[in-house]
Amino acid sequence: MLDQQLKRLSVLAHADRLSVFRLLVRRLPDTVPAGEIASTLGLKASTLSAHLSALEDTGLVSHSRQGTSLLYGARLDAAQSLVSFLFEDCCRGRTDLCLPEMPGLQPKGTPLEKEPYSVLFICSGNSARSIIAETLLRDEAGDRFIAYSAGTQPRSELNPFTLQLLQSKGHDTSALRAKHVSEFQGPDAPKLDFVFTVCNRAANENCPAWPGQPVSAHWGLPDPVKATGSDAERMLAFQETYGMMRNRILGFAALPLETLHRVSLQAAVDLIPRKETTQ
Repeated sequence: MLDQQLKRLSVLAHADRLSVFRLLVRRLPDTVPAGEIASTLGLKASTLSAHLSALEDTGLVSHSRQGTSLLYGARLDAAQSLVSFLFEDCCRGRTDLCLPEMPGLQPKGTPLEKEPYSVLFICSGNSARSIIAETLLRDEAGDRFIAYSAGTQPRSELNPFTLQLLQSKGHDTSALRAKHVSEFQGPDAPKLDFVFTVCNRAANENCPAWPGQPVSAHWGLPDPVKATGSDAERMLAFQETYGMMRNRILGFAALPLETLHRVSLQAAVDLIPRKETTQ
């Protein structure tokens, strides 16, 4: 056991291997193609292959095959084992020695505070998917939630197809605007209970940790902005995004948030996108 944990510490001590592992954790429960990992982190294929092999050898990462592609995912059981080892062996199980004081940090078994719950949806451009999610939660879930959206690289204007679609569904778009995530990271930012990334690019970015430990999940969807063809064909892509996001929002709003502890709640929000593949 000691040798295994020392190997894991040694592997994660390399900056690039740590970056690979952190990216895979951010994308959980999804798995990520090797080519996307290399592109995101700016690594050569041969270099990434060596890093992934080292991570797999220690059990921190596993892979599966989909056609000709290799998909990689982080193994949280191995990471949890490493953290437990450090806490129990080095700290002798004393929280006062090793666990830092973090304002707003909640134990795993603590339920969320009472509603309304603040929810932030993040995408790269904040012009389509995250705007649709913000609007749907605001209009479908009543007063239980306060919905926000933001982008890591927001566009100056919202996509016109997004506005046309939302207006055709009867949503009020007058207050919608593109925002940068920095609006939600300062000392005066609203306290967030949930943070969802809705595009892979945003999930891949190494953003600072959110204060207060909000429940976070990745709800990636294809980008309708990239659709090509006629206006009708492009609008169809936005319609499909709207439909998938609405199903997720309704599933999320139906969760008994006031009774679920954090571990169960995390599992529940992670499961919502997975249900689409089983229906």
